[in-house]
Amino acid sequence: MKRITLIALTLVLALSLAMFAGCGSPTPPTPAAPDEPVAPEAPEIRTLVIGATPVPHTEILEFIQDKMLEEGIELQIRTFTDFVQPNLATQAGDIDANYFQHVPYMNSFNETHGTEMVALFAVHFEPLGLYKARTRSLEELADGAIIAIPNDATNGARALQLLEAAGLITLRDGAGIMATRMDVIENPLNIDIRELEAAQLPHILPDVDMAVINGNFALQAGLELEADSVAAEEADSLSAITYANYIVVRAGNEDDERVQILINVINSDAVREFINTRYAGRVVPVF
Repeated sequence: MKRITLIALTLVLALSLAMFAGCGSPTPPTPAAPDEPVAPEAPEIRTLVIGATPVPHTEILEFIQDKMLEEGIELQIRTFTDFVQPNLATQAGDIDANYFQHVPYMNSFNETHGTEMVALFAVHFEPLGLYKARTRSLEELADGAIIAIPNDATNGARALQLLEAAGLITLRDGAGIMATRMDVIENPLNIDIRELEAAQLPHILPDVDMAVINGNFALQAGLELEADSVAAEEADSLSAITYANYIVVRAGNEDDERVQILINVINSDAVREFINTRYAGRVVPVF
């Protein structure tokens, strides 16, 4: 009997201790380790390959390369020294876009080569200037003076329009951007208008009285529009509207997001200021 009583007391004591322990403060949980910060994923860098001629096109594109990279686009520039290969490369898909031409040239190229180029965004205009050579002012031009102009149809017409704007000749009504020497109906000074390859015009200045020179070739020759010319195409002229240089793509690629980013980056105050500062009127932004 005593043995049974002792066992019962032991059980009661054990139960009481267990209940007492259950009423005590629980052991605090081990604090969880803080989550490790998750590094943000690096943005995907996409590539946009664009063809351009050296001055000013490549220089303008180089100016925006860092900004394009901030937008997730690596802008790769392929520089061409002619006006044919950039369009052929764009049509073939070897490059994504090009920047060197105006719409009349592009349209003519499409018709001649069976390509499908589309102009998307006008960036700048390169005004033709009537540059001094042996004769230093319009007033000093003598009867029979020699003035050289570009021999290609587009720039030749522009040159004739500039000579008309300077008061040296009169063109047939409606000649417009298709004007040729055959459209000259008045030439009071009997000016000898000589057509030469555009790139050569800066080099023949010692042999002529004046020459009408494209902005890019004037830049390469170190000619200053304000100091070295006697007349220039105005920024609001028919030529400025017609012959602005565009970002161009192959038909079907107009909505390429990379190209739209390029256009947005170019269409900025920073690029406008760069063009105005660097080229001092020899290249005029039109956006």
